[in-house]
Amino acid sequence: MTAGQPGIRPRRGGLGRPPLHDNQRERVIACAAELFAREGFENVGMGRLADAVGISKAGLYHYFRAKREILDTIVVTTLDGLMETVAAATVEVKRPRDRLTAFMTAHAAYFEANYWAFTAMLVGFSGLASRPTRELVVEQRDRYEGLLRDILQEGVDSGDFRAVHLPTASRAALSMLNWMARWFDPSGPERATEVAAKYAELLLDGLGRRGAATAQPRAHAASREARRAARRAEARLEA
Repeated sequence: MTAGQPGIRPRRGGLGRPPLHDNQRERVIACAAELFAREGFENVGMGRLADAVGISKAGLYHYFRAKREILDTIVVTTLDGLMETVAAATVEVKRPRDRLTAFMTAHAAYFEANYWAFTAMLVGFSGLASRPTRELVVEQRDRYEGLLRDILQEGVDSGDFRAVHLPTASRAALSMLNWMARWFDPSGPERATEVAAKYAELLLDGLGRRGAATAQPRAHAASREARRAARRAEARLEA
């Protein structure tokens, strides 16, 4: 699943008909992501998944040798798509404050567009089957966190941010974003990018070097940029 292939938006109630995809393998991955996120990886058997996809159990084994192989695929491809999406959203943004907002809103836009896969990834991260896959995923995770730390370091170097412990600051930002998977309802009135924009404002209020005389104008400017970044993130995924 890449930035150009959004995941399946959640539905209330049962699973319903399987989503339409370009090929059967993608249908398997999409249905598995929703089932793993809804019911838990350990509670979903291959027979249950085959029924949800609408194929035989033997047909399911044609695409994947084991259930954990499907989970591995969901985690790796979702992380790949997240990195691609967020890197593209931040690469041309110059000011560290704006780059931080762009990072967080692009992350949130990808999360909402790939809700089931993203949720299954977070739940299944610690249960990866093979050592090579675990090592690959840890490398992907570290590169992604490194992108955020680079933004924070640029802000410290430019004087936009005060000196902070970068690992703590980056993990705080990612924890805020990833915890959305526990409570966010994509069928609700608020978009994930709007939540992320508010999170960015909270972080920037704590990171920014502001005197009393300039605090309010800077806060308004950050709020405007957060809203613009949220709209850009949503438009990029819809394109």
